[in-house]
Amino acid sequence: MTDTIRLGISTCPNDTFTFHALMSRLVDWRGLEFDVELLDIQQLNNRLFLGEFDVAKASFYAALVIADRVVVLPSGSALGFGVGPLLLSADPTAVPGDEGQMTLCPGEHTTAALLYQLFYAEKTQIRHVVFSEIMPILKRGQADFGVCIHEGRFTWQDQGLGLVEDLGTRWEQETNCPLPLGGIVAQRTLSESTIATVQAVIHDSLQFALADPDAALPAMRQYAQEFDDTVLMKHVELYVNDWTVDLGDVGHVALREMSERSVRLGLVSEGKHLEILR
Repeated sequence: MTDTIRLGISTCPNDTFTFHALMSRLVDWRGLEFDVELLDIQQLNNRLFLGEFDVAKASFYAALVIADRVVVLPSGSALGFGVGPLLLSADPTAVPGDEGQMTLCPGEHTTAALLYQLFYAEKTQIRHVVFSEIMPILKRGQADFGVCIHEGRFTWQDQGLGLVEDLGTRWEQETNCPLPLGGIVAQRTLSESTIATVQAVIHDSLQFALADPDAALPAMRQYAQEFDDTVLMKHVELYVNDWTVDLGDVGHVALREMSERSVRLGLVSEGKHLEILR
């Protein structure tokens, strides 16, 4: 009987780039079957918590919450320098510091929300909305600040918004580590051989995309919020790197740093740490 892997990935361009060949069966599925769903990152986090995916892209903050249930795959992660979410403002001169102010975050267990809490704890109220709604709400003046991710990182200036801080740059300065945004995790209920096979297929899919980047553009356009090909490829160039191919020792150190800081602030339970498949 062929194993069917319930796989969830995000609609962001780096995921549709990485998984294009897998979704289109342009690489060998190595005896597995894949049932793939594409969702917003917080939807993925929520469904993963419920056990509705065998393998899924998850915010590393969400993965930390259930670290005892999942293992991180070496391939498919978004980790790097200069990749962090941006804290934007409706008023270019505004600074968080008033409990009456409102900050929009793209989901309770997103790494973007974790970073805001690490650096701006108790500065403002927090409201969680789908990432694509953040800049429109700011433009309408219905919130004071927003933590912006995905393609919006490249288009916020065109929207007339102000930059309060690059949260990724602050992470880098304080930790000397690249920022671990999200990665592919597998449920520990899967057999070791199945997890290893899934990892091999994802690695093959990424290598296929790296060898022919333009082939992934139709899939990227289909799901992206931003349809300009130049912006889409900038997104890929920023978020797909050597650590996407293999997290390695640097990824291990970065995840440990995130875990320790989250524990100190009480954002995850004591002893939580993520294991990367070796």
